[in-house]
Amino acid sequence: MKLIERFLERTEFESYEDFLANYKLKIPDNFDFARDVVDQWAVLEPSKLALIYCNDDNEEVSFTFKQISDLSKRAASYFLSLGISAGDRVITMLRRRWEYWVCAVALHRIGAVVVPISIQMETKDIVYRANSCCAKMAIIVKDNFVLQQLGNALKDCNTINKVITAGSEKCAEYPYFNEEITKVEPLETYSNLSNEDQMLIYFTSGTSGYPKQAIHNRLYPLGHIITAKYLQQVEDNGLHITQADSGWAKFGWGNIYGQWLCGTAILAYDPEKFCTKNFTNALKTYKPITMCVPPTIYRMMLRDGFNKEDVASVRCFVSAGESLTKEVNQAFFDIVGQYIREGYGQSEGTPIFANWKWLDIKLSSMGKISPLYDTFLQNKIGEIPNIGEIGEIVLIPKDKRIGLLTNYFYEGSYQKVLTNGKYFTGDEAYFDEHGYGWYLGRNDDVIKSSGYRIGPFEIESVLNTHPAVKESAIIGLPDELRGQIVCAVVVLNEQYTKSEELSSELKNYVKSNTAPYKYPRIIKYTTSELPKTTSGKLMRSKVKTDIMI
Repeated sequence: MKLIERFLERTEFESYEDFLANYKLKIPDNFDFARDVVDQWAVLEPSKLALIYCNDDNEEVSFTFKQISDLSKRAASYFLSLGISAGDRVITMLRRRWEYWVCAVALHRIGAVVVPISIQMETKDIVYRANSCCAKMAIIVKDNFVLQQLGNALKDCNTINKVITAGSEKCAEYPYFNEEITKVEPLETYSNLSNEDQMLIYFTSGTSGYPKQAIHNRLYPLGHIITAKYLQQVEDNGLHITQADSGWAKFGWGNIYGQWLCGTAILAYDPEKFCTKNFTNALKTYKPITMCVPPTIYRMMLRDGFNKEDVASVRCFVSAGESLTKEVNQAFFDIVGQYIREGYGQSEGTPIFANWKWLDIKLSSMGKISPLYDTFLQNKIGEIPNIGEIGEIVLIPKDKRIGLLTNYFYEGSYQKVLTNGKYFTGDEAYFDEHGYGWYLGRNDDVIKSSGYRIGPFEIESVLNTHPAVKESAIIGLPDELRGQIVCAVVVLNEQYTKSEELSSELKNYVKSNTAPYKYPRIIKYTTSELPKTTSGKLMRSKVKTDIMI
């Protein structure tokens, strides 16, 4: 029996309709990712490859599941010796270092709660996150920026009493994880926590206001079987790459839980700064067969002139994290002969829509709904809109809410996730006549003008294809006659300068490439990079605030 068969009633389906109707998890009592996945692989296939780590400094190391199991047992023993126990929150800032996998499994093993944070966080961001989750320890990569920001933050962090560094070099200020775990005996026991106990906290993107804590319980990994097997299409004994910092929820989607449940190894390519040539060299060297990267990387690959041979080993391409434009997907297809499969979800859960393995791809569509949730649209008056009409994406979780957060924690208190049994995503979309979902934008981002509801993403997608435009953000500004009007905030490429003539050209360009009522009636130019979250999402609310000041 394959390991995944222990957790699914069926693993194979004839069609999407079969998948939607009959996908069902077998939920064990007291599921433990360390014991039931990592340690099980170590027993079943001790030499099975789990992880390949590489970077641009010629550092390369690989690990079997047996090695990950053994190292994580030592790490668990070390953490216990530092006073970390079940329920304690531990911040990790480890980029894509191989140590993240060992630390995460070790913390799951003892029942501590992993709180991943991006290495891009500055002092105030670290202070906010550490204090709001009451973190007891931080495990960080030896990186000058991270050391400086955390060092500045510690005096204002009320609960952190231990800091550990990891990486290829020691750090004088703090204990060195790679060395310390060699000094202890491995831990051979487990936490024996319940399925409902906390396992993982992601901070939401914070596109408006301070980020909330999205708290996941110990069943969360089972929610990502669908991500790995039926969206990314990973294979047992295969090799998969998801290029994401370990501080982002996307990392959890693509680099550990569902993938290891399905038996694929992970390629952890860990550059300090992304370079297309180095990335494609890594692909050619290690030959992953499945790949998931954000649209930004696909755009950079197209910009920098990659070719089909650079990705020859890859059988399935996936995108997530932000919307993928049809222009990028078509340009990628023209080179590779395959379309990129897009999925939609949030830090709060697992894929809600996806272009699952059985589906024909419709460019720019999110695909169809997941079997983990009953998903529908609801308009402002609580009704289900007709086909082609816009509504908020709402879901009702199934199977003990597997994959969906159990709680929000914000400003010192737990907040309700479900309203009358429903989870409201805050995102708007519409269904077409074939059941495909089309993303419009965040509730707060959608522009209401003269009776129309206008999604900013579609206009940005058009504007960003104009040769003058480096990037753009579409926002709604107050208008006495129309309620709101569409405003484009544009960053120009270096060889272009702002002018009335260029503004007129850009307006006409949008009119000719999408419905005319969507064109921006106001265009503002900025020389500053548009504000984004640490996961790369455009912060339209911040753009709007800056414009209104």
